[in-house]
Amino acid sequence: MNLPAALILLLAAPERGHHFENDVVPVLSRHGCNSSGCHGKAEGQAGFKLSVFGFDPDADYRALVMEGRGRRLTPAAPEASLLLRKMSGEVPHGGGARVRPGTRDYETVRLWIAAGMPVGDKAAPRVAKVTVSPAEAVLAMGGAQRLKVVARYSDGRDVDVTDLARFTTNNESMASVDADGLVVAGRIPGGAAVMANFMNVYDVFHVLVPRKEKLAKPHAVPAFNEIDKLVDARLAKLAIAPSGVCDDATFLRRASLDLTGKLPSVDEARAFLADADPKKRAKLIDGLLKSPAFTDQWTMQWADLLRVDRAALGAKRARAYHAWIRAGVEKNTPLDALARAVLTAEGPLDEQPAGAFFKATRKPGEQASALAQVFLGVRIACAECHHHPFDRWGQDDYHALAAYFTGARIVKAGEGEAVEVSGVAASTQPRTGKQLFARPLGGKAPEKLDDGDRRGELADWLVSKDNPYFARNIANRVWARMTGRGLVEPVDDVRDTNPPTNPELLAALARHLVASNHDLRSLVRFIAASRTYQLSTAANATNADDAQNHSRALLRRVSAEVLLDMVSDAAGVEERFKGMPPGTRAVQLWDSKVDHYFLKAFGRPERTGSCECDRNAEPGVAQVLHLMNAPEVEAKLSHAAGRVAKAEARLRDDAALVEELYLAFVSRRPLDKERSAAVVHLKGAKSRRQAAEDLAWALLNTVEFSFNH
Repeated sequence: MNLPAALILLLAAPERGHHFENDVVPVLSRHGCNSSGCHGKAEGQAGFKLSVFGFDPDADYRALVMEGRGRRLTPAAPEASLLLRKMSGEVPHGGGARVRPGTRDYETVRLWIAAGMPVGDKAAPRVAKVTVSPAEAVLAMGGAQRLKVVARYSDGRDVDVTDLARFTTNNESMASVDADGLVVAGRIPGGAAVMANFMNVYDVFHVLVPRKEKLAKPHAVPAFNEIDKLVDARLAKLAIAPSGVCDDATFLRRASLDLTGKLPSVDEARAFLADADPKKRAKLIDGLLKSPAFTDQWTMQWADLLRVDRAALGAKRARAYHAWIRAGVEKNTPLDALARAVLTAEGPLDEQPAGAFFKATRKPGEQASALAQVFLGVRIACAECHHHPFDRWGQDDYHALAAYFTGARIVKAGEGEAVEVSGVAASTQPRTGKQLFARPLGGKAPEKLDDGDRRGELADWLVSKDNPYFARNIANRVWARMTGRGLVEPVDDVRDTNPPTNPELLAALARHLVASNHDLRSLVRFIAASRTYQLSTAANATNADDAQNHSRALLRRVSAEVLLDMVSDAAGVEERFKGMPPGTRAVQLWDSKVDHYFLKAFGRPERTGSCECDRNAEPGVAQVLHLMNAPEVEAKLSHAAGRVAKAEARLRDDAALVEELYLAFVSRRPLDKERSAAVVHLKGAKSRRQAAEDLAWALLNTVEFSFNH
């Protein structure tokens, strides 16, 4: 039988005894007292600190009862307690009035104080499970759904804790939720997840918000492969029709930038546009996958994640580490093998370059959280100090994972360095002092352990087909690189409370990756061959507001390195980097610390962390001004040996010159109105070359140039 929380707390409490953790901590959590923005932040607030979301009730009890010279609680006159006076707003409180006298929450705390502030029976039942109902719903735009949250305790009791639960949505634009669990659908079609959390145990409500207008008729578009069938099924539920397939010029440019980080050359563009072979897109994909530029592009992405950082490694070690990653991408080393090599690296770094990871990340906890984020897409760093606020990982999980690396260290080995592993794979939980043996996330730890390196065991678990994280994480990352948005977003924040927008599609991508023996190129080909990848960015009447469900292609910022290479290639003048040989492209740089204003301004990461967010993809004024006014950019466009000067001298026909520049900068032929306007500009100029440079400058400063579309 489900009992109201008010009756449980007010009527049954005297019979079963007041309990700080079960009765008082939920009230503090409900009203945000122990949130990270209030007394739960690292330094506390106004001299009073609580553990974040009540993860450490023992410390919270001491803070309330024993600290502050006992002035926070007054058992002889509970109403005079500073805690209650602050919470009710009777005295000034930075957080404002949180509870009113006479309410259930106020009375819960007052009665506990009056009872002498008991800790409560240590053997008292604990929350074992939380269930939110309904579990899912389809809501019309603007529609509402009230949630109910029931906690099951370890003694079998079911208690309605809706009015004590904390609610959070993973997408405010799709569905908002208030403090009482009322979910209101937004005005944009899509899906969202709402977390209901009580005592750090949670459940998730899934909501789907379709368009108001139904599709007049099912969209009859061909599916190029399984990806399209799964995307179309999702769109049908949302009453969204996909956009049409992009034209050949757009596909050529998009695929070239995504797969190789390079613009197609003018000759390549002309040849592709003239090719009448219906299979030319598939052939283009295959050619790009074989290109050395594919290796450069994807090496850079793995180097970002795996911390190829000269500042931490030194120039020699960073270069060797980068070369090892590049060799793996070039040889198409299975991604599970790459992960295993990093995890289990041991011996001299000259022989095991992958061991540089343990030099870039010195501490076991840092190594554990970095590898979890890179290879699993799971963020566990916050669990070092407290229970993850939106996931099931706690301090025990964090330190047990870190235990795999407690014996791994960088040591001197002759004139070089080596990864050495010794000791027992165990760590100490700092809050409880308990010794924790190494175990994977969600796994069971051994009761005792002998000396030895257990990282191989972790690697076995990591790449196992039964692991719910590895293949899906890689698939999600590659999907995001190819489309501009992950099925889980952010891509490295995989958790039950942030589910994929299309679970079936993510599962299919992961299955493909596993079936192909973790072949990166096979997965890229699978995605690029889909109609979904080849959709136009042009919106139709049904998908103008959709940026979540891949009903159309998205405009995407290219990386700093790719954009710099694009400027150089379009202008026909290579960039020179300090300390690097001539001909080095920005995507080939092993050193993320090369001093270069363009790369810094456009968001190149420092490679000091493992978060995708370290690469800044946000546009800024400095970027716009640099492309418009930088002397370095102007020098490329006006270079005597550059593309513009050569084309102007070689092509005396103005229309031909215009076409050459359009193909070089935006990989397409100009529209008739564009060609006409440009020809008029060239004919009316005092200097034809200067006019051509102006046209090139204008093209370089378009959104069409600096974004992939």
